[in-house]
Formats: sequence, C-alpha cells, structure tokens
Amino acid sequence: MDRIRISGGRRLEGFIPISGAKNAALPLMIASLLTSETMTLHNVPRLSDVRLLMRILGNHGVDAAISGKRIGQSDESGETITLSARDIVDTTAPYELVSRMRASFWVVAPLLARMGEARVSLPGGCAIGTRPVDLLLMALEKLGASIEIDSGYVIAKAPKGLRGGLIDFPKVTVGGTHVALMAASLAHGTTEIHNAAREPEVADLAECLIKMGARIEGIGTSRIVIEGVSRLGGAHHHVLPDRIETGTYAMAVAMTGGDVMLGGARSDLLQSALGVLQQAGVEVLTSDLGIRIRRNGNGLMPVDIETQPFPGFPTDLQAQFMALMTRADGNSRIHETIFENRFMHVQELARLGAKIRLDGDVAYVEGRTRLTGAPVMATDLRASVSLVIAALAAEGETLVNRVYHLDRGFEALEKKLFRCGADIERLSGER
Repeated sequence: MDRIRISGGRRLEGFIPISGAKNAALPLMIASLLTSETMTLHNVPRLSDVRLLMRILGNHGVDAAISGKRIGQSDESGETITLSARDIVDTTAPYELVSRMRASFWVVAPLLARMGEARVSLPGGCAIGTRPVDLLLMALEKLGASIEIDSGYVIAKAPKGLRGGLIDFPKVTVGGTHVALMAASLAHGTTEIHNAAREPEVADLAECLIKMGARIEGIGTSRIVIEGVSRLGGAHHHVLPDRIETGTYAMAVAMTGGDVMLGGARSDLLQSALGVLQQAGVEVLTSDLGIRIRRNGNGLMPVDIETQPFPGFPTDLQAQFMALMTRADGNSRIHETIFENRFMHVQELARLGAKIRLDGDVAYVEGRTRLTGAPVMATDLRASVSLVIAALAAEGETLVNRVYHLDRGFEALEKKLFRCGADIERLSGER
C-alpha cells in the first residue's frame, strides 16, 4: 500500500492548477443514465472514485470512453469522458460496488426515473458519520415511488413513471437535492424542491440537465422548480473547478508561508473560506488566472469558525483549517455542524504535536504549536489531506499511511506540491 513521505519546513511558491471538482463530476456522470444519447464531460479529474463510478455505470450498460491526452497536456489536466447509456441492461447496483463509494447510491434516481424500477444496495463510503439516505428516499416517495428495503437493498418502483410533487427537505442535503433533480427531470408534471442545497456542484448538475433538455428554475437558490419532460438528450458539459481542492491548497500555502497562484480557481465558489483566510492574515488576490495566495513572514491570527451548508464555511475544509490553526498566534474554536463524527483527524494531528481539545461537536485548537514529523494514518479523504498540510510545516519527516483516501479526491497531489517546492514523494508498496 502506498505511503507519502513529507519533510517539512519548506515554503510553497509557484503555480498549482486546480482540477475539476470530484463532487460535481460524480453526479454528472450518474446523470448519463437519464438519456439514451451521448454525454461528454470535460475537465473530469483523474481520481480513483471516478474510475470506480465508471465501473458501476458499466454494470448498468453504460459505455464509457476516455479521450487520449492532447499535445501539451499534463497529468493534472482534466480528462474528457464520453458516456452512452443507450440501453440500460441492469437496474441493480450491487453491494460489492456501491459499498465502496457512497455517491454511487444516487444511481437510484435516474434508474427509477427512466426504467421505472431500481434495486440499489445501501451505501458505504467514508466513516465520518451515519449520513443516512432517508431524505433521498423521502424525495423519491414524494414523486410517487414505492420504496422497500430488503436484505440491505433499496427496492424502488414507479411502473407508471414518477409524477411531480412537493419535496420539502427538513434539512439541507446535497445528495437529496441531486437525487430530486435527476428524478424530477423525467417526472410527469411539476416538482418543487424547498430547502434545496445551494452548493455550486448542485448548480453544475442542474445546468447540465438543462443542456440535456430539462426545465429547471431557481438554480442556486433554496427553492428549485422542475417541469418534467418525457425524455432527455445528450450534452457537452465542462466540470467546474474544485473549490475544496482550491481551499486545501490555499491553506497549505498559508501553513508554510509562500506565494502560489491557484490556476483556474474561482473565488465565487468559496467566498466564506477565503474570507476566513483573510481574517487569519493571509493575502488573497483574485484575477482571470485564478486565486493567488500569499503569506510572507506575517503571523497567522486565530479565527473561530462554524461549518455550514453553502455559502457558509464548508465541512470539507474543516480538517484542513484545524491543521492551519495549530500555527496561529492564539487559540481558536471550530464547531462542526454537518457531520457528527468528523474529528477523527484530531488523534493523528496530535501525533504531530497538535494540541486540540474536543467537547462534543466543538474542537478547541491551541495555536503556536511546535509540530514534529511522525508516522500518521489517514482515516478519510479530508482528514488525510489535513495531515499532509500539517506535515508541510512540521519539523522532520512525516509518513502518511493509507493514502488511497487521498487518491479518491485529490488529483496528483504530491506532484503539484513538489513543483511548488515541497519535499514530498510517494513511496509505492509495502515497506
């Protein structure tokens, strides 16, 4: 199993290209099941989760092709993937595939909408809380589906097709909004989604569905209205840049000091996180090229945060920000409101010398901490990259184990950091 070795203490300087957003690419790929025509997605990141989802879609009969590399294209350049679900050959998504990636459960929506039935295993994924699928299933029931759970599988049926309805989510759910959008696009009549997720990745899916022929209003707001159509066509769509990768590298630069341009990054996708960095004393400069992050010599101020649905501070940047706050000139408070078990990185950060006290869903971080290298273990995707950020500023050598978590969500991470001056390398296989 691969590991990443990091020797800390080097400034980051240079240019990091921001990849396409994993959290946008996955639902866009799943939406290919809604049409018998071809969908072409550009700027798809090279990630293990993308490869796994291609296998899952192939199980349903989707033909997938990846375009070859073009002249001048680097390993970090997004791929172009063509997906064709002309004939759906199987409406079952088996446990051995779905259990490996939580988002793959969302295939239940297009399969049900297009075929009138779906049998999908209950999901697995990162161990950061229960993240139940009850709101996703509630959305399908509001559209007229019958739902049963038998032997670990969700069996959804709508033999006469789905019909429009009112979906009023009791709390914001990104997955539930994705599912509702896809299902309602092919439902008979009008669907209203209240308390819809406003995340940019949700808007990206809605915009792609419109290109396919869907009728959707209210994109980017908490109230979305969908007028169902009888069929959807193909489309070409460019995946938006990854705001979580952007925030992660911004915090890495802030952690080590330095000056890095995050190429292709969009500030409108993470204004809250960038605002927090500015409060901490980090210089944030936006331009047509992307976002430039700079911290040359000045200290970091402590900032208290609370994770919130978009446009608030993202839960997917909480672990990275916690690592950053160990270097602040004072103590900070981090309140996690989205997932109930998303502090598993605290123990591993402590192995590097971090001083963090937990009280329920609140973490108190002591700043001005001296970090020293040590072997650490990745527990989930975002937690693992927080260890990388901390290791970049730690004295001595850190070995990050179980880096397959990183490969799920960060494209060419060690290459991007190495080119900006980090002493970082991947060690292949058991050692």
